[in-house]
Amino acid sequence: MKKSKSPDNTNPKIIKSTSNLKNFKNLSRKERMERTKKFSEQYRITEGNSFELKKYNTDISFDTDAEDKSLVAETLQLGVEALATMQDILYAQDKWSVLLIFQAMDAAGKDGAIKHVMSGVNPQGCQVSSFKAPSSEELDHDFLWRCQKHLPERGRIGIFNRSYYEEVLVVRVHEQLLQSQKLAEKLITKNIWQERFEDIRNFEKYLHRNGTVVIKFFLNVSKEEQKKRFIERIEDADKNWKFSTTDIKERGHWEEYMNAYEDLIQNTATKDSPWYVVPADNKSYARIVIASAIINALDDMDLEYPKVSDEKIAELNEVKKALLNEK
Repeated sequence: MKKSKSPDNTNPKIIKSTSNLKNFKNLSRKERMERTKKFSEQYRITEGNSFELKKYNTDISFDTDAEDKSLVAETLQLGVEALATMQDILYAQDKWSVLLIFQAMDAAGKDGAIKHVMSGVNPQGCQVSSFKAPSSEELDHDFLWRCQKHLPERGRIGIFNRSYYEEVLVVRVHEQLLQSQKLAEKLITKNIWQERFEDIRNFEKYLHRNGTVVIKFFLNVSKEEQKKRFIERIEDADKNWKFSTTDIKERGHWEEYMNAYEDLIQNTATKDSPWYVVPADNKSYARIVIASAIINALDDMDLEYPKVSDEKIAELNEVKKALLNEK
């Protein structure tokens, strides 16, 4: 792998060389969990007061060597398998739910990350919701309403591809959209963004207190990498459908979006609902970060399969005995 400077406020990278990847494969489950926690924590923001987006790199590059690529794929697969096992216990225990929120600029890789990281998860225990421009019905409610309808049930992992955070991103960059939200004029105050941050913090605190663990990912892609991916979408006929001229218009507001992302992370990153600022120029590395963060959150829940009573075990043994004696 090529070396990349770590953000000022992070620990040394845990997966930073092919030798480390090889070692990771041979560790015990406990050791893997410890390494995984340290690895993902370097991108975790729990107190946003001093957060500065410029300190977080967008690119952690792997070499193009075939062996390196294979090791990266195997490392991600280990994470996918661990996540699938833990999600099965989450579903069986039926006490907690997990909400994963993905936010990013266009072409940052949200769809691919969701597809690959969650590839081993049982569909019964996972649900994905995507949020685009609000409908007329949604505009007749408060800005959190449309997302509340899609919150995961206990035992399930819910994924929001974009979310209520669009209300302090797109709507903030294009303030004229506030006029279409049917808000009384006196409610559109000079402090509206701070008020929405407060509402979001309170909402996420409420969810946490009621057993929904909220984990938020900002896929931090560079403007240069976005340009490269846009060109790929234009040149590849199979990817033409992904491209919209609206994407180019939004690209013109890049700095405004970066300022909005920095402000929202500063105001909504908490210990119970952290943000992960994921370097997204390298898709494989981003997926390892995301998988590691989810595994950590699940591991902190002390998940275990429901315990069966002695009476139930006796009943099961009788059923087994009857089945074995069946002719």
